[in-house]
Amino acid sequence: MSQTPKQSAERSVPTSADVARLAGVSRATVSYVLNNTSSVRISEPTRRRVREAAEELGYVPHAAARSLRAGHTRMVLLPAASFAVGPLFHRFFHELQWALRRLDYTVVQYGSLGLGGDEAARAWAELRPVAVVSLGEVGLTPHGVDVLKRSGAKAVITLAPRRVEGAHSLVMDQTGVGSCAVTHLIQRGRRAIGVVMPREPGLEHFSEPRFEGARRAAAGSGAHVEPLELSYDEESASTLAAGWRGLGLDAVYAYNDDYATLLMRALQDEGIDIPGETAVIGADDLLLGRLLRPRLSTVHIDMVTGRLLAELVDRVVRDPEDRPELHDLMGARAVHRESS
Repeated sequence: MSQTPKQSAERSVPTSADVARLAGVSRATVSYVLNNTSSVRISEPTRRRVREAAEELGYVPHAAARSLRAGHTRMVLLPAASFAVGPLFHRFFHELQWALRRLDYTVVQYGSLGLGGDEAARAWAELRPVAVVSLGEVGLTPHGVDVLKRSGAKAVITLAPRRVEGAHSLVMDQTGVGSCAVTHLIQRGRRAIGVVMPREPGLEHFSEPRFEGARRAAAGSGAHVEPLELSYDEESASTLAAGWRGLGLDAVYAYNDDYATLLMRALQDEGIDIPGETAVIGADDLLLGRLLRPRLSTVHIDMVTGRLLAELVDRVVRDPEDRPELHDLMGARAVHRESS
């Protein structure tokens, strides 16, 4: 029988002292190099020798020990989205993670499915993050923010439709997306407009303010909007399309390009002419929409960049009393194509 597993288990864990001996430097130098300390000048040949020794030995710094010495972690906690938010959000999320990593933060995603605001805050606090960036999937409260700060979080940043007391709240106003879509349809002569409300859990954080924006855009225009529940599956879309003519609608803002594609295909299967009988507009301006026939009208959304948000996190971690002002976090403009 092979003894490999036993031999692996008995292998000693390399230490910074082992790296120092192999590289011919002090343990302090090893710490400075591997922790990317910029305040101490170390020659590039020495840095290279330390890194090569660490690589040869398979040594990595102990995060908990480093945190004890520094008095705080370098962990930025990002609550993982528990719902499908689309390519636009994922591009932003990935850019944010890369930018934080380049600033020498450790990014940890935390699955918060089923946790309420204060319950989630207590769970996050157990990890002692130096910063939390909540993108609106959990309803943080002022009490939850206080729990996080008492546990050592220097920055609690929220990107959500509403401000949260005690946090650095960057408001991304979703109402502008719905308003932009419905304004476009009204300008195209449409007066009976459906607004898709996804049934998927979590998307109400986005769909409800978008519907409010749509309602405001229609007010006083002679047009009216009607909410339409839709699940992201073919059966739901087919059911909605089968009863479409009975709804008396001449247009639909379908939440985003994914739901617009789903519904438009179902409407066409029912023989409904797009845009003759019903104009369709989505949001996010995805490549997919330009490949459809008719080409999909959409709302192009300009979001704050992940790099800018990462720099804000670093700025607040360094000075928690800093209150930077960011404006125009999310802009929206209609892109007219064949479907409307």
